[in-house]
Amino acid sequence: MYGMLQGLWEYRSFIITSIRNEFIARFARSKLGGLWMIIHPLSQVAIYALILSNVLAAKLPGIDNKYAYALYLMAGILAWNLFAEIVGRCLTVFIEQGNLMKKMRFPRIALPVIVVGSCLLNNLLLFVAVFIVFALLGHMPSLQMLWLIPLTLTVTALAVGLGLVLGVLNVFVRDIGQVVPIVLQVWFWFTPIVYSLNIIPENMRGALEFNPMFPVVTAYHDVLVYQVAPNLAHLGMAIGLSAALLILGLFLFRRAAPEMVDSL
Repeated sequence: MYGMLQGLWEYRSFIITSIRNEFIARFARSKLGGLWMIIHPLSQVAIYALILSNVLAAKLPGIDNKYAYALYLMAGILAWNLFAEIVGRCLTVFIEQGNLMKKMRFPRIALPVIVVGSCLLNNLLLFVAVFIVFALLGHMPSLQMLWLIPLTLTVTALAVGLGLVLGVLNVFVRDIGQVVPIVLQVWFWFTPIVYSLNIIPENMRGALEFNPMFPVVTAYHDVLVYQVAPNLAHLGMAIGLSAALLILGLFLFRRAAPEMVDSL
């Protein structure tokens, strides 16, 4: 572990430059450039809100705002987009950068770190957009928003741990790269993002306890929509699983790194 951290520190300029170049590349040859990172999720919110708000808006207790459903959607998608983007990009990062891994000598762990840095920057831009939309809709943020810092760390740890495990396995078993996007789609609908928990039958709510993103998304809703502190006891399982997956992912990556280069 110390060797990984030392390598990251020695190659910090390479990591920062890569993140910056990737960000700049989003603006190249495009009039809207990086704004597409914000437009895509917000357009998704608009579509869901337009189609489902009349069905679900009246079933969101505790939110005194006629745009309650849109607020609820944006909070959930803010959490999910960060998770799904990190997992999706970690899944293919070693395959996509195979030539770089063969030609250059650098700590391989820098590749997922670059992915995480880029995804966090994207999420920050989306958060600013959500913040502005919330203000325009008359839902002013509160100090509870500071909880987003540890919540973001939890989402990132969970996504990186899972992404590393899947990314390493995908190098050796390419079918994983085809299956994971499907699983993420199912996982999205298994998480209360476009619907509220109170519409789920009581006898089925227990199944959500096996979904580590459920307490995280609920915490985002608590902080951004209901403006209350998250339930730390409820978050405990997600935090513990995030730490365990991160350790497993780093261990698996360290053991498999030499063989990955030969397989690519």
